[in-house]
Amino acid sequence: MTTPTHPTATASTTPGTRAPRVLALCGFLLLAGCLVLTAVLGLTDAIEGDGRDDGFLAAGFWALALGAAAGAAALAVPRRALVAAQYALAFAGPFLAALD
Repeated sequence: MTTPTHPTATASTTPGTRAPRVLALCGFLLLAGCLVLTAVLGLTDAIEGDGRDDGFLAAGFWALALGAAAGAAALAVPRRALVAAQYALAFAGPFLAALD
């Protein structure tokens, strides 16, 4: 005998929330890789570059921090827009660091 599901089931049990949460978890791995790449670009610029700080390196690290916040929010409230923001901010970090 099967039991009917209650119409007010929690959001964590609905099938549409699993994919954004998995993508958000994978986004944290991407953020970690982009953090290493941003740090390498910053150190390379400090050693071989002109030595000036244009502010793009700091903006790159801020983008990564905001990407981590978006990923944490995507885990709590699984929305595709938050996952997309997480990935966009992850790629923005090394891009901004390369501009410096």
